[in-house]
Amino acid sequence: MDTINISGKAAIIGVGNTAYTRGTDRTETEQCLGAAIAACRDAEIDPAGVDGVVMGWRDQPSNEDFINALGIRDLKYHAHVHIGGASPTAAVFNAAMAVATGVASRVIVVAGWNAFSGPSRLSQLSDRPTVVNVPGKALRENLEAPLGLLAPMQWYSFHANRWIHDYHIDRDAMATVALTARAHAHLNPKAYMRDRPMTRDDYYASQMLVEPFRKLDVSLETDGAAAVLVSSAVSAESSRSPIYIAGGAEGHADSPDDLLNRPDLLDMGIGRAAPRAFEMAGVRPEDFDFAELYDCFSFIVLRQLEEMGFCDRGESPDFVKDGRIALGGELPVNTHGGLMSEAHVLGINHVVEAVWQLRGEAGERQVAGAELGLVTGYGDFGDGSALVLHN
Repeated sequence: MDTINISGKAAIIGVGNTAYTRGTDRTETEQCLGAAIAACRDAEIDPAGVDGVVMGWRDQPSNEDFINALGIRDLKYHAHVHIGGASPTAAVFNAAMAVATGVASRVIVVAGWNAFSGPSRLSQLSDRPTVVNVPGKALRENLEAPLGLLAPMQWYSFHANRWIHDYHIDRDAMATVALTARAHAHLNPKAYMRDRPMTRDDYYASQMLVEPFRKLDVSLETDGAAAVLVSSAVSAESSRSPIYIAGGAEGHADSPDDLLNRPDLLDMGIGRAAPRAFEMAGVRPEDFDFAELYDCFSFIVLRQLEEMGFCDRGESPDFVKDGRIALGGELPVNTHGGLMSEAHVLGINHVVEAVWQLRGEAGERQVAGAELGLVTGYGDFGDGSALVLHN
């Protein structure tokens, strides 16, 4: 059966976010609902007119919470997407499918958490007897946890070290990713790491946590939420500055819950998702003006560039050299600072940034003449999602 093509049938008409902080008196539900209301305000619509809700990753807020907080009069559709950090980008595509097929007309997509202040803080994981809620939880707790494998940086180190070994990777490329994100964050008033300088010497002086990850290879723990409002392309025409969804997809690695027994340890779902999204949109990697790439770890940015076809496996260190992924370069990456230097709100802030860029409203970090943008998500043990957006 042919894949349904929704290219150009849905648009983002509003985005919003809370402050990105370390320390808050707001619950995660309050953060998410606040971001949703901000997105409606940005779209200049009455929140009561929203008729669809998609939550990226979390189960809360519930559909009832949205109905009560936004005053929704007739909720026609709701869903929760659970593929880790790939969830928000996949959730936007989920919302696009809902409006493109007429199931709903305006769908709010929200993701957020109190990753610094809340009980799920990963830096405190060693004090807890169980692993985080990831696929194969029983496998993790019974086979891996007794050996000390408890945190994402440990699991992902197997992938990173195999890649480094097999392709003789110059690890300085990881420093380039981290430094580029920090440089972009200095131009972003919302970034948590704005005005917190980092040099290459600082990077190499940072603590080695799990080989090959230094502290500055790892994303932030922050509190906050962001939201995206999706409507049909037809109704978006009356909006002030709609951004159209040209393509999207999600993809999953082989044996998605068992990383260590995967036939190809380097297999990633983005290698399936991105080609489908590109085909739907009728674009190629070289067509993009910028890319907001999920960056839970610096090496994940490099690996996604390879698996999506921007370069071959093992070639991303050369691809990112000489300012190529910096503002003013051939492919600016994570122009807001990303999860590493703006905030970690599960990657939905990557979608928000792409919208600002395509509107031409990104201020000092604006990519000149931006018309086509890419957003990705990465989750769990290799889930991937991709969005192609244009103005």
